[in-house]
Amino acid sequence: MSAYSPPKTVLITGSSGGIGRATTALFVEKGWCVIGVDRASFGKGFPKNGLFIQSDISHSDEIDAIFDKTRKFTKSLDALVNNAALQIAKSLLETTVEEWDAVMAANLRSVFLGVKLAHPLLKARGGGAVVNVSSVHAIQTSANIAAYATSKGGLLALTRAMAIEFAPDNIRVNAILPGAVDTPMLRAGLDRGHLGEGNMQKRLNNLARKTVSGKVGTPEEIAQAIYFLADNEKSSFITGQPLVVDGGATAKLSTE
Repeated sequence: MSAYSPPKTVLITGSSGGIGRATTALFVEKGWCVIGVDRASFGKGFPKNGLFIQSDISHSDEIDAIFDKTRKFTKSLDALVNNAALQIAKSLLETTVEEWDAVMAANLRSVFLGVKLAHPLLKARGGGAVVNVSSVHAIQTSANIAAYATSKGGLLALTRAMAIEFAPDNIRVNAILPGAVDTPMLRAGLDRGHLGEGNMQKRLNNLARKTVSGKVGTPEEIAQAIYFLADNEKSSFITGQPLVVDGGATAKLSTE
């Protein structure tokens, strides 16, 4: 008889949203145990062998509480997926200090604090993976989304720094840069005027035409990329890297 091997465990922030929900489903399908974190309720259907923590990662005291509950649930982690994010679609001149700070707290500070608390759990497993969900706005952006773009650019620099510092502990750190993905966050930001007028479907169609692939991505497609970077058997020689998953949008010259 072969020795029993416990399921791998992943903590996913923003697990109630579009990409987070699809990522949760994929990890469960692959046999992982999932700890989900979101300020919104997951609703029915969270994996029975997992743990859902309703909490806001933009507050440092809540991050401490999240990992207190995590340590009571498991002694180790195989992967951490930093997916939760806040987007404010306003011009730079109209963005308040409070809004700027809220975006940085949710998108950047939370990763800094969360990784420090996750590190002992990843190290206890003999190593693991951190996947930071950044954005194509980290490398190419547009008007009226400066705070979000800045936070996602900072996340790329933090990804590289963590990869260097955590390598001796056999912890890989990479970033996913999704392009246009059909999520509630994307739809909420389609009123910035960059896709013309019309109803939601017309704006989505206009957005799809701007990509090389001619389509808007799905949360499931991003989940597959996240899983690839989290699974050490699939991506063991990749660390400190950004993986752009955008249907070819950033491959095309804006002047074309």
